Amino acid sequence: MPTLLLQEGFKFFFYANEHEPKHIHVMKGGNHAKIELLTLRIVYNYLKPQELRKALEIAEIYQDEFERRWNEYFKG
Repeated sequence: MPTLLLQEGFKFFFYANEHEPKHIHVMKGGNHAKIELLTLRIVYNYLKPQELRKALEIAEIYQDEFERRWNEYFKG
């Protein structure tokens, strides 16, 4: 389970056996969400509303980096 980023209590990661479309998982505490990388669409969410907003802000900042890491890991 490659960890992409630890920031402000959030852990952004993907699993070693992931599938398309490209996406990331984000955890904070015992809650989590799944976000598509290309669109930042929320696939599912169990974070609090303010946590989800912050997670999306962080994901947008690192979107290119997360996609690059996905491509390196799965194609490379």
